[in-house]
Amino acid sequence: QVKLVESGGESVQPGGSLRLSCTASGDISRGYCLGWFRQSLGNEREGVAFIDSNEMIRYGDSVRRRFTISRDNVRNTRYLQMNSLAVEDTGMYYCAAYASSRCYTYNLSGFDIWGQGTQVIVSS
Repeated sequence: QVKLVESGGESVQPGGSLRLSCTASGDISRGYCLGWFRQSLGNEREGVAFIDSNEMIRYGDSVRRRFTISRDNVRNTRYLQMNSLAVEDTGMYYCAAYASSRCYTYNLSGFDIWGQGTQVIVSS
């Protein structure tokens, strides 16, 4: 079973940038849909960005044109570059995946491999 570990979360001022990393314990270059989700206090977990083995990418409406998902297959790592951060981006960010060469669902219920999360705080 592939395991996922997130890192890179920290406190940042509004307008700042962060890069989150999601490192897999095994090879996820083929056959996995990977997504970033986030959850803020009192809110449901929402999908932020997704990438599959064919490099098909999808973003949530609230982060489009600010966030970029990318991958490094040599390091088995997926990144989430977050720019122009706002207070509303504060939350716990999770990396998740399921076995499929392409992403056929973006619902969190479809993802069966989850990391422990990394905290992002945007505050002045």
